[in-house]
Amino acid sequence: MIDATAPTAATFRPALWTRGDWNALFGFGTNILVNLLVMTGLLRFVLKMPDDLVFGRIVPAAGLMMALSTSYYAWLAWRLAKKTGRTDVCALPSGISVPHMFVVVFVIMLPIALKTGDPVMGWEAGLTWVFVQSFVLMAGGFVAPWVRRVTPRAALLGTLAGVSIAYISMRPAEEMFMTPLIGIVCFAIILASWFGGVRYWRGIPAGLVAIGVGTAIAWLSTAMGHPMGGMSFGNVTAAFGNFGLAVPLPAVNHVFSGFQFLGVILVTAIPFGIYDLVEAMDNVESAAAAGDSFPTTRVLTADGVVSLVGCMMGNPFINAVYIGHPGWKAMGGRLGYSVATGLVVLVLAWCGIIALISSLIPVVAISPILLYIGMLIGAQAFQETPRAHAPAIVLALTPHLAGWGKLLIDNALGAAGTSAAAVGLDKLAQVGVLYPGLAIMGGGAILAGLVLGAIATFVIDGALKRAAAFALAGALLTFFGFMHGEAIGVGQSPWVAFAYLVVAGWLLACVKVAPAGRSDAHAVPVAVAHGAAD
Repeated sequence: MIDATAPTAATFRPALWTRGDWNALFGFGTNILVNLLVMTGLLRFVLKMPDDLVFGRIVPAAGLMMALSTSYYAWLAWRLAKKTGRTDVCALPSGISVPHMFVVVFVIMLPIALKTGDPVMGWEAGLTWVFVQSFVLMAGGFVAPWVRRVTPRAALLGTLAGVSIAYISMRPAEEMFMTPLIGIVCFAIILASWFGGVRYWRGIPAGLVAIGVGTAIAWLSTAMGHPMGGMSFGNVTAAFGNFGLAVPLPAVNHVFSGFQFLGVILVTAIPFGIYDLVEAMDNVESAAAAGDSFPTTRVLTADGVVSLVGCMMGNPFINAVYIGHPGWKAMGGRLGYSVATGLVVLVLAWCGIIALISSLIPVVAISPILLYIGMLIGAQAFQETPRAHAPAIVLALTPHLAGWGKLLIDNALGAAGTSAAAVGLDKLAQVGVLYPGLAIMGGGAILAGLVLGAIATFVIDGALKRAAAFALAGALLTFFGFMHGEAIGVGQSPWVAFAYLVVAGWLLACVKVAPAGRSDAHAVPVAVAHGAAD
């Protein structure tokens, strides 16, 4: 019997706020806050930019970009909820791309600032970098759905798990154990609630409890003369000097001033634009695995548009859909957490409150939240794919581990005023550090992980022709430097490219001798296997 009172697609109105949105707001909000604190630290202490530029131009523009982004993705989730009649749809998280934050600072802005002696020129080069990437994203959005349909879920989620383990989980975990009384205690508070279901007094969100406890420990230790977490009363006093309304102003002339460095910018802007495409596809796939299928083209186009608006207003950092949708959804996040986070960021960025917060809250109290998200995404790769594909996921992780290892080596040697080449590759090899292998394997890690994961998945399924197709794609991408290399160009890593070509030929030759019942004709269609819907 049909219930005449049941809501239809035409009458259903998704709830704009639920109880779980509080948890997601504090969790996602603190994630964004950490990124903003890191961003301002890089601008002030690495690039030596003056506070009036950081807090008067860049931070307000970044706040505007994130408010636009979070509002759009909440609207996209509202449409999906209304279309399906579901009450559990969760908006995609988004904000400043953290990997790109470091890339644009250390690869573009810092070298140019040092060469010219003017940090403003470094800022202008960063704006132009985002300008170029924005158009790569908008154009690539129309190709991404096809890529997502032909790529197995194990490859998409596997390379995403590599990002989450190497670049999201490890640094927070290290910070926690460097200041264990704050980090480990805060992690236990989060773990008990978000994994164990423990409810705190009057339903206070676990993220807020963790930050409150961590901040209390840090300031108590400071008052006792044994400071933890880098807290200082002098820093708090100085932070009040940045109070005041600062709205973003057009920076179009600065964007086009940066075009004088276009040759340097294109070397990284194009490959990292492609990185953005793949990362966004991975994150959309992650959301689909959690039950929320969003249109890939609209997601990527939106990233490009809001990034373009942000750079035109003075923000030199790209916008991206974040890893972590399943985590915020598991906390109970729906639509409201996304909009609320954007509005909170807008207030913090426009009123000069970021500097005060950075002086009051120890970053180590926030780090456990990032570790939680990394744990959840790493686990999802195994939980949301067929058990037989687990080896392919592990393979997809390895380029990210190589890239992370190389980054640590480079940073350590750089701090000592030397480099791998100066130390000698043979000497490094004698102590077990195969530096060239790390550099080649970790170059373009997100694409390398995707290609390797796809080849392994299709081989496991007996779809050897499809595996050969991805090996051929790997040969082309490697030859032109998009993976297994550090620069775009012709003939990059030629022997690696030739190896992929040989693999493609070998897999095609094996089709004739493959076991009965394990051929492309018997393989499950990829779009069905990973539930792609665009």
